[in-house]
Amino acid sequence: MVRSPIMRRAVCPGSFDPVTNGHLDIIGRASRLFDEVIVGVLVNQSKSGLFTVEERIEMLREVTASYGNVRVESFRGLLVDFCRAQQASVLIKGLRAVSDFDYELQMAQMNIGLAGVETLFMPTNPLYSFLSSSLVKDVAKWGGDISAHVPDPVREALQARLGPRP
Repeated sequence: MVRSPIMRRAVCPGSFDPVTNGHLDIIGRASRLFDEVIVGVLVNQSKSGLFTVEERIEMLREVTASYGNVRVESFRGLLVDFCRAQQASVLIKGLRAVSDFDYELQMAQMNIGLAGVETLFMPTNPLYSFLSSSLVKDVAKWGGDISAHVPDPVREALQARLGPRP
């Protein structure tokens, strides 16, 4: 009997407003572990982001284009429902600090209970342990240099959106 290979598919969820080098580190590392990584961009209508969901997807597709096994999709509602629709049984979550773990552990336990979706925690590269999209936006808003923290297309989009600062 010939068995067809099982595709190992994982979802890397987030709002990615905007995507940072820390996000890309996790996505890139996950792409080496799984046959396919789906970057799930959360549509949260109760929050207005700096970038639209469509703009975030476009930026993510541009900066992940070098990975042949990464695709970017948006989702709304429960993450486990998105995983089910994508036929992915694993979530990838980057952890920057112990404080991230407390919240993410509760989410992981809920996700396994709701739908049997496992969560793989990846420690963030120490270079990015302090990095967040909010912090990048704040620094960019005041004209600070964010070039070490985001890919060039994202830096350019932030500068275009926020305009020149003193």
